[in-house]
Amino acid sequence: MISIILGTRPEIIKMSPVIRECKKRGLDYFILHTGQHYSYEMERVFFEELELPQPKYNLDVGSGTHAEQTGKIMVGVEKILMDEKSDVVLVQGDTNTVLAGALAATKLNIKVGHVEAGLRSYDRRMPEEINRVLSDHISDYLFAPTEKAKQNLLREGIDENKIFVTGNTIVDAVYQNLEIAKRKVNVLRELCLRPKEYFLVTAHRQENVDVKERLKGILKGLELIHEKFSMPVVFPVHPRTQKRMREFGLGLDGVEVINPLGFLEFLQLEANARLVLTDSGGVQEETCILGVPCVTLRDNTERSETLEVGSNILAGTDPSKILESVKVMLNRENSWENPFGDGMARERIVEILEGT
Repeated sequence: MISIILGTRPEIIKMSPVIRECKKRGLDYFILHTGQHYSYEMERVFFEELELPQPKYNLDVGSGTHAEQTGKIMVGVEKILMDEKSDVVLVQGDTNTVLAGALAATKLNIKVGHVEAGLRSYDRRMPEEINRVLSDHISDYLFAPTEKAKQNLLREGIDENKIFVTGNTIVDAVYQNLEIAKRKVNVLRELCLRPKEYFLVTAHRQENVDVKERLKGILKGLELIHEKFSMPVVFPVHPRTQKRMREFGLGLDGVEVINPLGFLEFLQLEANARLVLTDSGGVQEETCILGVPCVTLRDNTERSETLEVGSNILAGTDPSKILESVKVMLNRENSWENPFGDGMARERIVEILEGT
């Protein structure tokens, strides 16, 4: 029995190819949704949008401090795993759901598979870094997306026999979900945008939006970009970012601030953007796969492969550096090689689990 534990939309997106592969092969599995970010009622639509089976269990833990959230998830997951008699638990990424799910399973002597193992920013101020490091060290199957991720794990003393370089499931997810998007949405028409004639922005990370000077720098940088290039700058604002903008009294001139989009709409916008500015790790990967230049609004990244192949550049939050980084990326050839694999990670992961 494979227990797939998810808690946030990025996890659902990246695990969607694995879920489809389990279903295709007729394996014995179930989905447990912790509700780390949204209530199940909000997530139900998301599963339908991606044409995925609904979770068998929903914890609806909601928000809270890191300790509260992690503790609630552990308690809920433990009860379900004991009832289901799971053989292996699959978690993906670096959230509180990942750490709590891995801990609960390990304490029940259930094997843990960590999808996207070995990513490192080496910034312990980020809660995600703590989650991914701890999860890797208690996992039995470490599905590393790249050779670089494998080397990170080996340097930390993890047994090489536990590590499998599979490619990143985000490649599978981008290709599969773009096909669904083509059938279901046409967001460029709705927003009156032309392909490759707009910039797209995302900003939501706590270390950026919860610090007034950093958020102010990002917003000023977006205004400079609009002034310089006279192209639409489209910014679907995350609720957390919107809340902080109000609290800090910060506004935006010339930028098209819109409500958050569904994943399929966002993926379509991303695929057709001239350039994307983001503080999201997943978006750094997606743009690299899609051949879209990326400027990362952070001082470091755990997706260093994107920097190495030239699809991405670190800009931080200084307005003038953001503008200069955009200029650099617009003048760069987008002929880089995708370092995240061939889009078959789902098959490798499921085959490894089947063979154990």
